[in-house]
Amino acid sequence: MIKNIWRFRLSILPGSVISLAILFLAFGIFYILFLNSNHDASSSAFITNRIIGLIKFTIFQAFLSTILAMLIGTVLAWSLAHQSTFRGRDFLVALLSSSLVLPTLIVVFGIISVLGQNGWINRVLLYLFDYSFGSFVYGLSGILIAHVYLNASFVARSLLHVFESIPKERYKLAKSLNFSVFNRFWLIEFPAIKLSLKSISSTVFLLCFTSFAIVLTLGGSPSYNTLEVAIYEAVKLDFNIPLALKLALIQLLITMVLVFLSANFQAAATNIKTSGTKIPWNEPKKLQYFQVFIIFFSTILFILPLISIFIDGLGADFKRIISDEIFIKSLFTSLAIATVSSILSVLFALLISDARRNFNINHRIKKSKFRNLINLVISFSGNIYLAIPSLILGLGFFMFSLNSQIPLLFWAMLAVLCANVLMSLPFAISILYSPMLKIAQRYDKLAFALNLRGSKRWLYCEWPYMKSSISYVFALSFCLSLGDLGVIALFGSNEITTLPWYLYQLMGSYQTKDGAGVALILLVLTLSIFIFLPKVFKNARHR
Repeated sequence: MIKNIWRFRLSILPGSVISLAILFLAFGIFYILFLNSNHDASSSAFITNRIIGLIKFTIFQAFLSTILAMLIGTVLAWSLAHQSTFRGRDFLVALLSSSLVLPTLIVVFGIISVLGQNGWINRVLLYLFDYSFGSFVYGLSGILIAHVYLNASFVARSLLHVFESIPKERYKLAKSLNFSVFNRFWLIEFPAIKLSLKSISSTVFLLCFTSFAIVLTLGGSPSYNTLEVAIYEAVKLDFNIPLALKLALIQLLITMVLVFLSANFQAAATNIKTSGTKIPWNEPKKLQYFQVFIIFFSTILFILPLISIFIDGLGADFKRIISDEIFIKSLFTSLAIATVSSILSVLFALLISDARRNFNINHRIKKSKFRNLINLVISFSGNIYLAIPSLILGLGFFMFSLNSQIPLLFWAMLAVLCANVLMSLPFAISILYSPMLKIAQRYDKLAFALNLRGSKRWLYCEWPYMKSSISYVFALSFCLSLGDLGVIALFGSNEITTLPWYLYQLMGSYQTKDGAGVALILLVLTLSIFIFLPKVFKNARHR
């Protein structure tokens, strides 16, 4: 085994070094939080009633959000899979894909614009019936609405691939056995999506558990605080560093346990989009009506907040906004950080995937417990962000800055960059690893026979099959970085500011019109990059 590892050292070493560096960073964050929180251990109990309440609410809202998102997303994916010919379907699927990169504050702004006390729905109800729902968008209800908005579309888009990959022959067998709709779902479709449901639900739960911007803006009161928001308030508002360190350490321990438990939930490797699984017979009319209603209602709910951002944003004074020095500084800082972080995300994901595939191919390294252990370590390093979310990472860098003579601005920029790279890595690796593994399984023998190594192998063997995935990952990482409000919430100031932080400040100071304009700029910028950047890469390659 050692001989084989040495043989493929150029493929294993770079990605392994990056994985070890990420794990070392995680250990450093854990160590400095533990070291500093330990100083306060004698002055107060480590676990108080307030902390227990924070833990309970954090888990409760994440559990409810996950259940609702999985239920709505699964029904929508099922409906889309069985209604594959209606006009505008491709546009809707593309729109659902964009939910992953929509800045959280944009979603919050749109939801408030539609469902807030002075939102569209309440204004229409007051005009027609002299009745208003009031301000139900704040508190637990608002948190659930925003989480479901973001995650249900992500669930639907992910599960649609799985539904479309079910062989048509299974549907024909179900038809010949005269299965009811329920039996067909339970015996044919559910077994196909079961593994993906576990994998996706664990990811959604972790995303909701570590949610920050949504709870910060829609929580409404301390009773709806989660651990991350409580950490932010302890540092930014109260400057209670011991409490923040204690909360961060508790969250770190919980998320690490959750990540280890969810590591057992791996989606099937065959969940790849097919050319379409159109059932060769008409569904019952009532079922068709139900599926069309689900698609139409979900589309309206998803598009309405985005439309409100466009309409409200058009009324802003853009001349004044773009002449504001803080806006210009925020824009260029965001673009610079997003560019660097997306390049690093793609590079790290490629190297980690390249190293990892060596430990999943028998003709490279034979199967053993040691091989499985190394594979697990490399896989965990790529998903470390789920265990150490950005706010915890930022707090760790903040503690590093207190024990260093280096200016805080350096640590702030480094923290934002690291957080953005680590945030994108799980998605980048999940997209790039599968095609890299298949390329090695298919072309290794030919490449070895032709003595293709290093850059030549990459140019002639890997790049032709990977270029579209790489351009997509670059756009995805760029947009995730562009809309992130995590570390910057701790370090945000006049010296370092980004578009999401600038928008949050406008919302906090009730500058609604300027906020609507900035939200529109951020939305257009994000969607344009996500949709058109991969096409630019594609057109450039054909020239």
